Amino acid sequence: MRAASVIFALLFFTMVGSAQTAKPAAPAAKPAAKPAGQAPAKPAAGAAVRVTAKVQGNLAQVMRGILFPNSNIIFDAQNNDPTKKKADEQFGNPYGGWQNVENAAIALAEASNLLIIPGRVCSNGKPAPNAQPDWPKLVQGLRDASMASYKAAQSKNMDNIVDAAGTLTEACSACHDKYREKPNLSLRCTP
Repeated sequence: MRAASVIFALLFFTMVGSAQTAKPAAPAAKPAAKPAGQAPAKPAAGAAVRVTAKVQGNLAQVMRGILFPNSNIIFDAQNNDPTKKKADEQFGNPYGGWQNVENAAIALAEASNLLIIPGRVCSNGKPAPNAQPDWPKLVQGLRDASMASYKAAQSKNMDNIVDAAGTLTEACSACHDKYREKPNLSLRCTP
């Protein structure tokens, strides 16, 4: 069962990386020029600086940069005891062992927030399916599966991580089956 789960997950996520192409982001608008001699406005001392969420990459880039590598850490832990990995097998991460698996699960849970930011597009230029009625449920499924993976990693038990990885695979598949697995790239992100 473990080998089948790993093989499915690796094939599934390999298709993510090979089938999508990145679309460059539009250039940012330049701020209006200040009249000569006028200094830029500074926030008042002690004033909080407001930072808002801003889309930087398309959905494929978020998947390839965050979800794909971190899910692979969880999938790998199904068959390879994280405490027995050598430093060069830690995916360039200085936090080895089960800490690496915990961090990957938290990264996935936090990345679910990136999937609901308005304005994100798919690699084909179509809007990400944020406006679809099932999208919040699918994103919550990823968040829940990620937190189950986190709890499994905290237990430092490979049987628990096998179960959690299965749940994570199901959460990924639920979204991919509907929005990604299309006969051609132009149909992605459409129900």
